[in-house]
Amino acid sequence: MTVNALGTIVAIAAVVLLIPSLTVFVECVASVFVTSGRCIARPSGVSAAVLIPAHDEENIVGVTVESVRQQLIASDRILVVADNCQDGTARVASGAGAEAVERRDPDKRGKGYALAFGLEHLATDPRDVLIVVDADCSLTPGSVDALVEGATRLGRPVQADNVSQATDPSVVGRISTFAMLIRNRVRPRGLLRLGLPCHLMGTGMAFPWDVIHTAPRVGAELAEDLVMGIELAMRGYEPALCIQASVRSELPSEPSAALQQRGRWERGHVDTLLQHGPRLVWAGIARRRPSLVFAGADLMVPPLAMLVGSLSFLLTIAAVVFAFGGPINPLALSGASLALVVLGVMIGWARYGRKVLPFRYLLLAPLYMLWKMPLYLSFVTGGRERDWKRTPRN
Repeated sequence: MTVNALGTIVAIAAVVLLIPSLTVFVECVASVFVTSGRCIARPSGVSAAVLIPAHDEENIVGVTVESVRQQLIASDRILVVADNCQDGTARVASGAGAEAVERRDPDKRGKGYALAFGLEHLATDPRDVLIVVDADCSLTPGSVDALVEGATRLGRPVQADNVSQATDPSVVGRISTFAMLIRNRVRPRGLLRLGLPCHLMGTGMAFPWDVIHTAPRVGAELAEDLVMGIELAMRGYEPALCIQASVRSELPSEPSAALQQRGRWERGHVDTLLQHGPRLVWAGIARRRPSLVFAGADLMVPPLAMLVGSLSFLLTIAAVVFAFGGPINPLALSGASLALVVLGVMIGWARYGRKVLPFRYLLLAPLYMLWKMPLYLSFVTGGRERDWKRTPRN
């Protein structure tokens, strides 16, 4: 292969990655102009059902139920689906004041199945709005009312601000928390400021009952939240961010558990990116719906460490090509793409991340990418995981 041919390949790859790089930059810049939301009252006469899918979560589900129960009114329901549990999840949830049902089907494991089971159970006595909260999360005060108001007013799904709190003080733990902050808080706020839909995040989601009851079931999809949001967006019900509501969770403190959790999330993200990203963009073009086009572009942004690592690799190859007499275009394109991502992330850090990640730790980001390398190699060499596995916690 000649130097010029290699340069052409690098240039094409850099152009492809320029799209997600520009997307990250625009979203991070736009997020700066979002102000804190005011408290919102629930519309009179509107009821809610809170669905909590759980798999072996007896140690924490009671705390989650309590965080929700304190915000409910007399006409509301709270349902915990103990899915293929081997512990006392159902007993603890019931003792905390929730309605608890058990589902046992070892051949059909996955959060999507638990959600479908819960929807069927609630359909016998439905409420106006359905809220989904993971068993290891808690809703901050006022979040139920804000989600109910948003879903009722817009007539489409709404997503609460999703905050992951660090329990691991190490460099890798802090950088991982910051990467989650960019993904779950900074970029969605940028989309909100641009008047564009966001993607569902699996917890802190609210749906008008008529919308979710007729939505397609996602079954064993590893990223069932993303897929659900995509299918609803295709039907005209594009999810919107509700910054007046907040759902909080703690990231695992053990490095191995954290890597396992990130592996499931990112594998599901990459699978969904490849399967549904181009589909969303094409549907937006065909239907003349720019919001779908941008939703597809947002979906096709790889995990941050993967994006930065890929661009750094391209930049290195482009520099070698240029040093051996090749064209400068690949070097310029890959350098510009990497600069956009770095600048966007720095803007997001300045606005939202300084308390999460001290500046000196940003310089150690390459260590985080090295920590993630075994994970990304497993995407290529390993099979596709489908089981719903509980993340080990202290």
